[in-house]
Amino acid sequence: MSSPFSDPAATQRVPLPEAAKKKLIAIVGPKGYLDRPEDLSLYEYDGSVDKARPEMVVFPRTTEDVSAIVKVTAEYGVPIVGRGAGTGLSGGAIPVAGGVTIGFSRMNRILEIDLENERMVVQPGVVNLDMSLAVQAMGFFYAPDPSSQRACTIGGNVSENAGGPHTLAYGVTTNHVLGLEFVLPDGSVHTTGGKEPDAPGLDLVGLLTGSEGTMVLVTKVIVRLMKTPEKIKTILVIYNSPSDCADTIADITARGITPVAVEMLDGEMLRMVEEATHAGYPLDAAAVLLIELEGLTEAVEEQTGQIREACERCGAREFRVAKSAEERDLLWKGRKNAFGAVGRVSPSYYVQDGVVPRTQIAPTLRHIAAVAKKHNLGISNIFHAGDGNMHPIILFNPHVPGELERAKAAGEEILTYCIEVGGSITGEHGVGMEKNELMSKLFSAESLDYIGRFKTLFDPAGRLNPGKVLPTGKGCLEIRQRPGSPVL
Repeated sequence: MSSPFSDPAATQRVPLPEAAKKKLIAIVGPKGYLDRPEDLSLYEYDGSVDKARPEMVVFPRTTEDVSAIVKVTAEYGVPIVGRGAGTGLSGGAIPVAGGVTIGFSRMNRILEIDLENERMVVQPGVVNLDMSLAVQAMGFFYAPDPSSQRACTIGGNVSENAGGPHTLAYGVTTNHVLGLEFVLPDGSVHTTGGKEPDAPGLDLVGLLTGSEGTMVLVTKVIVRLMKTPEKIKTILVIYNSPSDCADTIADITARGITPVAVEMLDGEMLRMVEEATHAGYPLDAAAVLLIELEGLTEAVEEQTGQIREACERCGAREFRVAKSAEERDLLWKGRKNAFGAVGRVSPSYYVQDGVVPRTQIAPTLRHIAAVAKKHNLGISNIFHAGDGNMHPIILFNPHVPGELERAKAAGEEILTYCIEVGGSITGEHGVGMEKNELMSKLFSAESLDYIGRFKTLFDPAGRLNPGKVLPTGKGCLEIRQRPGSPVL
């Protein structure tokens, strides 16, 4: 099924009246906006493969600025899209209907650090890693760590409910967000949740976290901080067979052990990573596991022994424990710079984000290999193996006619398979415009209708990030979204 938003040129775009533009400039000032084509071209894409250009980009500094901007766009019926660092991988920040992109890069202040209560209050433009760096010396950190954590911002993390390697034990963004300040499409400012651990009433924080900017614009976030563990141990396990590598994960789980991270790289991926970062991955391996344990020293040592037994039982050829913090950091540098390493080998790539039960990892890897052969494409794998969050990376050349289309077809086949074996179409990248046409394969018409009702409740005119999450094509199960009209 094809979405009209797969081709931005076919999308009904809403023009920005000159009068509205003048009012927006009055709010943000002469240096607080972009409207030249060469500048707007930098905001027509994110980390996905689609593009669409906004009519204008504005950069608020305060919640009051955001409220005023939203009121102007409401007056003229103009769609709005919130944007963080643009590192998203599902098209969530692409303005498919044009309109105004609100860039939160200037709302980048840490407003409060409350170590006694293990809380931090931040604006949406604060970089994820900077939150941990701000409290590192005091023995605290912020747990969710997307691979793009050196660039991605907390507002985008909240919007997409971002995860990362260490969320196997710690959970994703929604498990660490306690309160939000947000702006509704009419420009009104509201708050929900707070510093307290269990706020009474409905969990609106949970509803809005992961809503992908389709319901509100987040202007302030209260997050949970965690204490740095006493002991951290990072392990690299090397295999001659990807299936043996995948089987190890179920064996570890069966022993009642939950590492904070279990990452798997196949042979093709680890060679790209090693050639780029020289992290110490063996070039002749078929697959590796990167495992991290945290906690009390005695517990970590005991778990290391049990994990070694599980790995050897499943055919691991080598079990390495990082001997220093520098060696540990280098192993993680290789993992978190993986997408950049791919750019050295392929002109472009398409990252998928399907989830399967842990017992289905090995069959899913075999299916991915079959899809690669069918479409004559290279596909490498790097993923959060501990929770079955697969990230097949489809390599293609956009300058070769038909390759992008084959890459998209391959991605859809992989995600469809994930659904068929009891999984999902996304674990942390969000639905965006990349996967919205697959929603009808995962949810019933009734469920999609309820999702649409939530969207309508918050955004009755359909102006907030239109064309995302909900299907937009012509099929019978699909929900029509257009700026200026309600979701039906």
